[in-house]
Amino acid sequence: MTDFSQRVIDIISSVPEGRVASYGRIAEIAGNPRAARQVSRLLHSSSEKHNLPWHRIINSAGRISLKGEHAIIQRGLLESEGIEFGISGDVNMSRYGI
Repeated sequence: MTDFSQRVIDIISSVPEGRVASYGRIAEIAGNPRAARQVSRLLHSSSEKHNLPWHRIINSAGRISLKGEHAIIQRGLLESEGIEFGISGDVNMSRYGI
């Protein structure tokens, strides 16, 4: 595992309940602000292995990127942590983002 990958895993692991982060924000904190897609791939491949709170990672527009049933599950998990969604289905990143 690369240093960047380990930093990403550590950062995702530290996103607290009731808060969210964007893929780009995680990449930025990990030291490579242009690696949002890499964060997405790492999250997809490592969430189960590292028990990551995958549901707390959304896109920079404050929206869930997943589709279908997975999006419904993610929204339900976020709502169970107290995160509110706007009428257009977005999360207020100023309020809930890290």
